[in-house]
Amino acid sequence: MRFLFTCGGTAGHINPAVAVASALQERCPGSEVLFIGAEGKMEMELVPKEGYEIRPVRITNLSRGHSLSAISHNIDTVRNVVRSTAEARKIIRAFAPDVVIGTGGYVCFPVLTAANELHIPTVIHESNASPGLTTKLLSRNVNRILVGLEGCRAAYSDPSRVEVTGTPVRSAFSRYTMASAREELGLPMEEKLVLSVWGSLGAGYMNETMLEMIPLLRRREFRLIHVTGKQYHSAFMEKLIERMPDYADYGVEVVEYLHDMPRVMTAADLILCRAGASTLSELSFMGKPALLVPSPNVTANHQEKNARLVEASGGAKVLLEGEFTAQSFLNEIRTILADRNGLSTMAEKSASLAFTDACSRICDSILSLISQA
Repeated sequence: MRFLFTCGGTAGHINPAVAVASALQERCPGSEVLFIGAEGKMEMELVPKEGYEIRPVRITNLSRGHSLSAISHNIDTVRNVVRSTAEARKIIRAFAPDVVIGTGGYVCFPVLTAANELHIPTVIHESNASPGLTTKLLSRNVNRILVGLEGCRAAYSDPSRVEVTGTPVRSAFSRYTMASAREELGLPMEEKLVLSVWGSLGAGYMNETMLEMIPLLRRREFRLIHVTGKQYHSAFMEKLIERMPDYADYGVEVVEYLHDMPRVMTAADLILCRAGASTLSELSFMGKPALLVPSPNVTANHQEKNARLVEASGGAKVLLEGEFTAQSFLNEIRTILADRNGLSTMAEKSASLAFTDACSRICDSILSLISQA
């Protein structure tokens, strides 16, 4: 069998696709997998690192602004949709997939549109509580709509066409125990580890918060790994070294990107992060307590909606940008870490939300669609 995936823009769209691709190859030995991504975007780097070939198409997003530059950008996007659909059609014809699967990002629109035109079965998976514009547009024509949360059904014009599968996580997230992850990282079991990660592209607001918070730490009160994101790393390090040249002596490590995210997340006692659906699925899969700060810069405020579902279960605490200072944010971290029983309860509540068989459910749906074609 041949499986074609399309995804992009953020790791939250890429990682579920990689997880399903791996699961399908386990189910169907000898099958072939190909990805299509947006030219110049992070999927062109991350997907090959997972061992898969990816082909680019030239596509840009839609701007929601009303300025002349936004209008000009959208005119270019319309041209790019036409061009990228033709590019995708050419790739699809050459690869001849049995099915085309999209897991999010605007690159899905031209690829799945081209697949529909060629009468190839199509699947779209939406992880978030509120579907994005691309998913809404594609939901009218794709053969299967898969969602990560039960509450998502109502967002679609025909809920009967929607299957609840959960959001898959990569198999690497089940590779470690906390003990084995900490042993590899050289971290004693009794030392608390806090992971601060704000999305694959980073987040300016939270980098500024962490930059102010790190100098407030007491020496080695806990280990902290902060992930800046590529675009913020140089400026962050320059300012941190200026303010606190001995930051490493306080148990702080700062990195641009974590390629071993499963190992570090498994080792962590508490995770500070955004509330993208893929991230929340990883947290629940591993049963990790979290302090969530949803991104306000997303369509339909879907990250806060995601986060509130986890908070309601007891698996996380939610803070909104503008509601805290660096000092009060640190105080929240200290309060959570100090309550060992509370931390354990948060872990259990987080785990209760997990769809541990999400990959299996999605594979079942994809294979059944192929058999009906």
